[in-house]
Amino acid sequence: MLVDIRKKILIVGLGLMGGSYAHALIKKGYYVGALTKDESSIKYALENNIIKEGTTTATKEFIEKFDFVVFALYPKIFVEWIENYQHLLKSGIVITDVTGIKSEIVYKIQTILRKDIEFIPAHPMAGREVYGVENNDPDMFKCANYIITPTSENTALAVELARCLGEILEFKSISVLTPEEHDEMIGFLSQLTHCIAVALMTCKDSRHLVDYTGDSFRDLTRIAKINENMWTELFLMNKNQLLSQMDLFLKQFKELRDALAKEDDEKMKEIMRLSTERRKYFDK
Repeated sequence: MLVDIRKKILIVGLGLMGGSYAHALIKKGYYVGALTKDESSIKYALENNIIKEGTTTATKEFIEKFDFVVFALYPKIFVEWIENYQHLLKSGIVITDVTGIKSEIVYKIQTILRKDIEFIPAHPMAGREVYGVENNDPDMFKCANYIITPTSENTALAVELARCLGEILEFKSISVLTPEEHDEMIGFLSQLTHCIAVALMTCKDSRHLVDYTGDSFRDLTRIAKINENMWTELFLMNKNQLLSQMDLFLKQFKELRDALAKEDDEKMKEIMRLSTERRKYFDK
């Protein structure tokens, strides 16, 4: 099991998330290596004791040293890596990921993956509005949720291995969902909220408003400082779910707008009371 401190862990993709995984695992005493495309990321991680070794070249000699692999790559790049380099992974190894979309990639990877390798999908519900290993935060998982999304192809042992990783990283909560359940949930809780933040920041030139704003606007738009490459990819790969959640939001927004236009104060209060009641669930 992963809890064995002698196990060596490889992080593929040393950005914000990969760097945070690596740093957190190093602090727990694990031997962590990294494979990433940017030499400067390897240099930074070595100098700051985030990894023990790293390379920008995928070789069998390097990759076979490791007992467990975490892929911290964009979804399409993850699929491409498996297509091109899975022959470098040693037989019997279990791999996992951090990607924010599941249905579109999980089944594809499990179909093309060698039968002597097991892929257990997972999603850390954590992040920051910056990227790069230099912005890593080994403590970012402590208040976050961790979602494991197994399929019928997964063994109970692999699910337990993913759960063990979540516990080591000290996630607040660990859940198990199907890839489809995950994508519906993420379409609402994460992707829709990012869309709303982006719309708020782009519907009006807000440069002159910075001197007047209060905390409410800052809080609502915190995630509008967005990685356009990653989020465009995630939105497109979950298009149908996200469009459905957008329609749901627009319907509710129109209901509030209509109540305002009609000066229906009772309806407005009813909507606000429901909002206040539901928000309490997130204050725990």
